[in-house]
Amino acid sequence: MRLRIFTEPQQGASYDTQLAVARAAEDLGFDAFFRSDHYLRMGDADGLPGPTDAWITLAGLARETSRIRLGTLMTAATFRHPGPLAISVAQVDRMSGGRVEFGFGAGWYEEEHNAYGIPFAASARERFDRYEEQLDVITGLWETPVGETFRYEGRHFRLTDSPALPKPHQAPRPPVLIGGVGVKRTPRLAAAHADEYNVPFNGIEDTEAAFERTRLAVEASGRSRPMVYSAAQVVCCGRDDAEIARRAEAIGRKPEELRENGLAGTPAEVVEKLGRFAAIGAQRVYLQVLDQSDLDHLELIAAEVVPQLG
Repeated sequence: MRLRIFTEPQQGASYDTQLAVARAAEDLGFDAFFRSDHYLRMGDADGLPGPTDAWITLAGLARETSRIRLGTLMTAATFRHPGPLAISVAQVDRMSGGRVEFGFGAGWYEEEHNAYGIPFAASARERFDRYEEQLDVITGLWETPVGETFRYEGRHFRLTDSPALPKPHQAPRPPVLIGGVGVKRTPRLAAAHADEYNVPFNGIEDTEAAFERTRLAVEASGRSRPMVYSAAQVVCCGRDDAEIARRAEAIGRKPEELRENGLAGTPAEVVEKLGRFAAIGAQRVYLQVLDQSDLDHLELIAAEVVPQLG
């Protein structure tokens, strides 16, 4: 199992703060640095100094890191047209030397769309219809051979004689991540487009059920390339109860609730629960780090959790 660091900068983090976390994650041997793609804080956080754009941030990190993989959980399909988004992600992939992973979701947080004037389809069906076409367009642009053109005729998006440039550094494209626990459409889309399927913030039983639905969809699709299965969980690790309580308080949560709904506790407790995710097939776990000022938290996990994972 590989551990990846996942942050929520809309809750309050400058570019410099994210750079510090990404560099610490790289230096400590974590597999990747991922961030959310949101423009509005959630809950009681003040969100200061304000939102940072996911792909502008990752472009900067691409030039200021050297090994760690970089990506989003998840880029919102509602924020950007598919053609320009394909260009942006391809460029960041080239800037990083081929370290980008493209997590892509339909978009869901209506309040942030209202706050920044972003159109938001009221119907979940329409959002998913648009999202499915965007997956077709983005992957189609990346996979079109150099010298050929790309055409697409959908209900929502139409492309005519696109040169389909630039190409990403990774060929034929960066890994695509699709997540969620939808019963029918999500497994089908993951089987058709994704290299990795992610279940965010669910318990062991629900995560296992979602993995199984996607495994069945992969088998039914007849695809030959393997699927990577992963989970995302909030993390709150401490050497003793006092340290756990301090870290829980810093993110506005209770230790007992985090133990129930996340990866919380001593290193031994965290390792035990990670083992349960590994047993159902999770090959990667994204550790949601909500206090980005606490780099000692990352050091503890790297020193006392990672070595026990094998």
